[in-house]
Amino acid sequence: MTEQRRVVVTGLGATTPVGGTAPQTWEAVLAGRSGARTMPFEWVEKYDLPVKFAATIHTDPGEVLSKVEVRRNDPSGQYALIASREAWADAGEPDVDPLRLAACIGTGIGGVWTLLNAWDTLREKGPRRVFPLAVPMLMPNTSSAAVSLDRGARAGAHTPVSACASGLEAMAYAADMIRTGRADIAVAGGTEAAVHPLPIAGFAAMQALSTRNDEPEKASRPYDTGRDGFVLGEGAGVMVLEEYESAKARGATIYAELAGVGMSADSHHITAPEPEGAGAARAMQEAVRSAGLTPKDIVHINAHATSTPVGDVAESNAIRRAFGDDADGMPVSATKSMTGHLLGAAGALEGVLTVLAIRDRLAPATVNVDDLDPEIKLDVVRGEARKLPEGDIAALNNSFGFGGHNVAVTFTSV
Repeated sequence: MTEQRRVVVTGLGATTPVGGTAPQTWEAVLAGRSGARTMPFEWVEKYDLPVKFAATIHTDPGEVLSKVEVRRNDPSGQYALIASREAWADAGEPDVDPLRLAACIGTGIGGVWTLLNAWDTLREKGPRRVFPLAVPMLMPNTSSAAVSLDRGARAGAHTPVSACASGLEAMAYAADMIRTGRADIAVAGGTEAAVHPLPIAGFAAMQALSTRNDEPEKASRPYDTGRDGFVLGEGAGVMVLEEYESAKARGATIYAELAGVGMSADSHHITAPEPEGAGAARAMQEAVRSAGLTPKDIVHINAHATSTPVGDVAESNAIRRAFGDDADGMPVSATKSMTGHLLGAAGALEGVLTVLAIRDRLAPATVNVDDLDPEIKLDVVRGEARKLPEGDIAALNNSFGFGGHNVAVTFTSV
């Protein structure tokens, strides 16, 4: 059997509720700043939405993209372009054969703004006024296509759609492309732009969103006894993944290695996680095993931790199931407490944050945990960021989605 190729991270990019770039986002997360804010949009009152806040994008895409790029891309595509260009520049703009370059950008919902705006135009003004690019802008694969076109990536352009696990699954898929020789470099991540009245109304109707309208910045509180739902966020997180020998040969800065991947399905409920965390635990165990590691080697977990009453407990159960006593003293961070929940982009952004945690040897603190739920049997980092060990270390990133999708990825220092 041919030995699989190693996959490393050589570029990072992000546009999020707390920063317009990956460094700005990381700095804000380490400082414990929340991106949740009251929404200033007139449609909040027009539709009498029960939830009046969200973790909206920090930097207007119009400040970064041209007017034509804004016009011709759904907001989800705009975010993907911004984050991918930053990641590509951060990687040193590698000189690569387009036939060896891939794009893999996941999303949970896709071009919801384009779809519903086009429907409004059709109803109010007729079919001749519908924008000719409406269909390619609303397709879930619009972001991977946009990034592929922007970079000239011809090894493949793929779009995993697995709800809130989409972004991390895209990174895992891209890594597999490199390991198996389909590509040498991949631009991979996730994007989402669903801060729109319909998704908000839908999530609110299923009681998934926090309703702390008077305290938006305190609404996302994973693991706290007072948690009452997630805070909807938007943005994108992207990595440049590269075959190790290629990256080393060109003198690239290597942040970390994407060393292991685990996936599973709960087959339990369309929205609720399996309460004992059996499926999620299998994904974590495989992510560790496929990296050639043992549970004792994992020194940090960036948890999915959405701030929902049921979900947080299920993930805690899954971590204990996967790691047993090795979970004692293992620093767990819930960065959605600051960024909100970016749905299909969440795992990708948290992958970026996990890599930066390895680089800086810092596990970010989880904010808003005033009263840790006794059902949470984890060492949740609170108060201030916690120092991680020196030497070779490994960290895990979890991402779970409606439908029972479970993805876990192990990153290691290089």
